[in-house]
Amino acid sequence: MVATPNGFNLDTNGRRVVVDPVTRIEGHMRCEVNVDENNIIRNAVSTGTMWRGLEVILKGRDPRDAWAFTERICGVCTGTHALTSVRAVEDALGITIPDNANSIRNMMQLNLQIHDHIVHFYHLHALDWVNPVNALKADPKATSELQQAVSPSHPLSSPGYFRDVQNRIKRFVESGQLGLFKNGYWDNPAYLLPPEADLMAVTHYLEALDLQKEVVKVHTIFGGKNPHPNWLVGGVPCAINVSDTGAVGAINMERLNLVSSIVDLSKTFVKNVYIPDIIAIGGFYKSWLYGGGLSGKSVLAYGDIPENPSNFDPAQLHLPRGAIIDGDLSKVHEVDVRDPEQIQEFVPHSWYKYADENKGLHPWDGVTEPNFALGPKTVGTKTDIKELDEAAKYSWIKAPRWRGHAMEVGPLARYIVGYASGHEVITDQIKGLLSTMNLPVTALFSTLGRTAARALEADYCADLQRHFFDKLIANIKNGDSSTANVEKWDPSKWPKEAKGVGMTEAPRGALGHWVQVKDGRIDNYQCVVPTTWNGSPRDNEGNIGAFEASLMDTYMERPDEPVEILRTLHSFDPCLACSTHVMSPEGEELTTVKVR
Repeated sequence: MVATPNGFNLDTNGRRVVVDPVTRIEGHMRCEVNVDENNIIRNAVSTGTMWRGLEVILKGRDPRDAWAFTERICGVCTGTHALTSVRAVEDALGITIPDNANSIRNMMQLNLQIHDHIVHFYHLHALDWVNPVNALKADPKATSELQQAVSPSHPLSSPGYFRDVQNRIKRFVESGQLGLFKNGYWDNPAYLLPPEADLMAVTHYLEALDLQKEVVKVHTIFGGKNPHPNWLVGGVPCAINVSDTGAVGAINMERLNLVSSIVDLSKTFVKNVYIPDIIAIGGFYKSWLYGGGLSGKSVLAYGDIPENPSNFDPAQLHLPRGAIIDGDLSKVHEVDVRDPEQIQEFVPHSWYKYADENKGLHPWDGVTEPNFALGPKTVGTKTDIKELDEAAKYSWIKAPRWRGHAMEVGPLARYIVGYASGHEVITDQIKGLLSTMNLPVTALFSTLGRTAARALEADYCADLQRHFFDKLIANIKNGDSSTANVEKWDPSKWPKEAKGVGMTEAPRGALGHWVQVKDGRIDNYQCVVPTTWNGSPRDNEGNIGAFEASLMDTYMERPDEPVEILRTLHSFDPCLACSTHVMSPEGEELTTVKVR
């Protein structure tokens, strides 16, 4: 093995490429691919390299506290695990939340979608398409003309503005301190943008840095802080009082007006910057349609953003629910996360132990028992793996399956389900983008399509955020300021045994928490997160997961500079911290905590 920049390794025979760690994601991930003599990927192995263990930590705890633990699974998709957790506990205990609480929860979730998609594209994914060093060659006047052509409404578009940004980049380069831009493969022919497009994109990268700190203030207003805002079983923890004085600690009209301004700010940026950048950058990569993988075959969405706080009826979800199998867009299958025949997790290639490892378990029956053992064909040691044995166990991620199928989840999956379901807004968005870019529907099933779906969803979510803000204000004006239902807060009112499930569509895809409560305590808790679906290893039938499938048949310009691997893996916005956590290098137990 020979070392290359960013921790990548390449076999001296040029056949195996190892990316470890995969950077610009949340958490720890390893990827191995085999490349043939034509530089085409013929096999891929995706590995989550740390264990989660939240399921073990939660056993025996008060279910009303579960959200505070699960929310710490990740510091990026902050709040979405808490929302899923409180929904699971409310489902188990039969709690219905007030309408205002539903609107506030939806606004916080929609705010997360918008914030996460913007941060992902500009700060985690853009450098797979954009060459910041090449921006030094740009003509600021030509960049200004490009900006005005793709987004005439954006006020920051003068030649002088772009010249100032270009000078900032130049100072970075001349200082030798490139920071986030260091160790990039900036002379790789996989980068296709002209200098003017590079300069425009880097400029928007900097604008998005300023924007993202403003957008998340919605979470601090309704949840008290960010990351990890506060949540509540039975509703939301924030009281509302819009009188002139207002109760201490309550949200008043000034705070609500700030939320309204942030809603408008988000919509304006997505409309004037994000969507135009997707169209402009995507226009230069129209022929780079690798990375489809499972997206053209099998996708899954739980649905989210309920109009009313009822029973999560699919008919009143603004983000659609359903499954597509074998690429048949004429049939959208119904999804029932309670059905043990629909969702199962397998572990024959995961570092866990089941009584029967050829049998999948529904999350309500899930077992999270670590079993870190390397296969006989592994090259290296437990603390220094050179090559994994893919025929054995090779990941801390389990392998969830829907009716036996490996599935892709995420914004593209949601938009494919929406398109196949005839969802009016989503269908119009997709048709509009494809028409603007002069692309067929099949272009959706690609890395580029996955990236574009995020931008379209951010636009849709910005509109939905305005809808629920206006709904909240209308309720308040009508005299309804209730934000919590605490009728069943007392454990003496709970059944002796109960079980529930909570669902959301996290920014990265379908997220579910399953809880069993016994004698007022958590008896079993299982999370199946989006990156568990997308990053799963092989299952008992040898079926590969979405990450692995997406890399197959991709042409690499230079295998020792794996831009193409990063480009496709980043399009999923992997969150390995959600799917894995906390284990010593040798795999032994670190500590024991007794819960009284």
